[in-house]
Amino acid sequence: MAKDLLLEIGLEEVPARFVRGAMNQLKEKTVKWLENARIPHGEVKAFATPRRLAVLIQDVEEKQADVSEEVKGPSRKIALDESGAWSKAALGFARSQGVDPADFFFKELGGVEYVYANKSSVGTVTSEVLPEGLSAIVTSMSFPKNMRWGAYDLKFVRPIKWMIALFGQDVVPFEITGVHTGNTTRGHRFLGGETIVGEPRQYEAKLKEQQVIVDVEEREQLILDQIASLAADKGWNIAVKEDLLEEVLFLVEYPNVLFGTFDPAFLNIPQEVLITSMREHQRYFPVLDGEGKLLPFFVTVRNGDRTSIEQVAKGNEKVLRARLSDAKFFYEEDQKLAINDALAKLTTIVYHEELGTVADKVRRIQVTASKLSDALRVDSRVLDDVNRAAAICKFDLVTQMVYEFPELQGVMGEDYARKAGERAEVAQAINEHYQPRFAGDRAPSSLVGAIVSIADKIDTIVGCFSIGIIPTGSQDPYALRRQAAGIVQIVLAHGLKLPLDTLFNLSLDVHQGRGLKREAGDIRKDLHEFFGLRVKNVLSEQGIRYDVIDAVMASGYGDLRQTIDRASALTLAVAGERQAEFKLVVDALTRVGNLAAKATTRDVLPELFAEEVEHALFRAFNEVKPKVDAALEAGDSAVALRELAVLKDAINGYFDRVMVMAEEDNVRANRLATLALIAEQTSRIADLSKLVW
Repeated sequence: MAKDLLLEIGLEEVPARFVRGAMNQLKEKTVKWLENARIPHGEVKAFATPRRLAVLIQDVEEKQADVSEEVKGPSRKIALDESGAWSKAALGFARSQGVDPADFFFKELGGVEYVYANKSSVGTVTSEVLPEGLSAIVTSMSFPKNMRWGAYDLKFVRPIKWMIALFGQDVVPFEITGVHTGNTTRGHRFLGGETIVGEPRQYEAKLKEQQVIVDVEEREQLILDQIASLAADKGWNIAVKEDLLEEVLFLVEYPNVLFGTFDPAFLNIPQEVLITSMREHQRYFPVLDGEGKLLPFFVTVRNGDRTSIEQVAKGNEKVLRARLSDAKFFYEEDQKLAINDALAKLTTIVYHEELGTVADKVRRIQVTASKLSDALRVDSRVLDDVNRAAAICKFDLVTQMVYEFPELQGVMGEDYARKAGERAEVAQAINEHYQPRFAGDRAPSSLVGAIVSIADKIDTIVGCFSIGIIPTGSQDPYALRRQAAGIVQIVLAHGLKLPLDTLFNLSLDVHQGRGLKREAGDIRKDLHEFFGLRVKNVLSEQGIRYDVIDAVMASGYGDLRQTIDRASALTLAVAGERQAEFKLVVDALTRVGNLAAKATTRDVLPELFAEEVEHALFRAFNEVKPKVDAALEAGDSAVALRELAVLKDAINGYFDRVMVMAEEDNVRANRLATLALIAEQTSRIADLSKLVW
């Protein structure tokens, strides 16, 4: 026989951002405990609202599974003492496993005899182990932030108000912080009441009667369906961001969508400001027209039914008007602040105690951006715009609007800069230099924005590395991985000829002006490794095989454009229609590379050739080399690979007729030098020995 099991933890309202993680954690811990307790079960489903976490497990067996297994103990040498009696180690093994030493037997494993014992255990009735097990599950949960209440020692996300623990129709008895388990749950705070759950499978239906949609997916779909219906009815485009939807989902137990309006006069403020204010302060969804322009409406989700829905909308409109009035005030006041005055205030804001103020960072960005412009050989107009954009790129950090909404940094800078009469290219770059802001975001569209963005990001990375702040594990408080990935994305998006070595060196030169805490060589080494992982990620995201990635990366990844091109060319070669033919080329070139590793010189003396095949290979190489050089210079690795493939027959003929490791030192060195020249060209594309066939 099997019964369903239900565990519900009733709580004071939990912050929305914690709910899904807590729900998943409860499910994972419950499943793990059942497995460890050897209790077979069926489907497991988790539920959550702002006031509850729950898990329902179907078809839980009423008895633990019996277990019978062989357990391995110490080796015979350790298990027996000099007299042949069981040693202390063997007797300790018997005690730990609950077996009689008389039941020991020996088995050979890997040429060594070990003591074994048959360990058997009869399963306990499930109902007897549930109280302790479920209690342990609840008390072992962890959260980003905890609280304690009363005189209790338990730390939990919010105080526990009630608990249900049902195995079939029977309550599983236990108590946590003075709250005893039962079979009574609580419905919607205002629309529902207490209700008895007779058995676990009644749980969803019973709560629905009390105006609670406890199934997360059902609640989300209900919200989306209502928004879609409203949008279709009004002809609106309601912008639903996933993060806002996720938050709203865990703010309500019984969702009902409604809309309201605001004064169109507020549309004179940049719509990013209005949208941010609505989303961040009120959790409203903005309404857009077909061209993406904001309309004077908003959509929100009520935690309740549709009773007096019009009055609820009017109340929301009143609150929003106050919020937008604040935004309007901030916006108008900010425009009274001159850019130079804003820049002066940056000297009072500490960026990092070891890296100076924000003004210090801006000065480094200026110098770095100028050096980057020189390295990229931009024209004078672009250089002027880069210098101006770099100089004022952070001025909006001291504005009231960015203080209120930090996510608007750059957005407000662009708007205020335009209104202050800055060139459009400069204003655009102020906004773009923060891009890409997150994974999946676009790179700056302008070259000016791209250069300032790279300068800002590499300054942050090199600055942090120079004082020993290097991401480890999941710890990356300064988002250095994201910024490095952003640099890679920008370089590739604009096709910039910007080797990583050049980027590292010019930024290190700038930071050396303030004095480096670590050796420049060590910083450079760490930077190479750090960016190497970002390049690998980019290649992997493009679907490149792991062995191709390893082969290409082994030849260097300083030139990001060429690295991508080499990986693409090699991918086509190893997976194309002529794969078998290419493998023969790889075999020949790999054989060359293996022997070339022993070469001590690259100077080839044709007068030392003893066989015609030596002349033939050298001639073939000299014909191919300029073509390979030209192809790689043009960024066409596919052509370079095809040119190298021409050498296959000459290489095979060479190995058929020539003993490379000749006894004469000068002959051997000369032959190895020939192979080294070929290997050198091949290694510019990839280390072909790393390919897996």
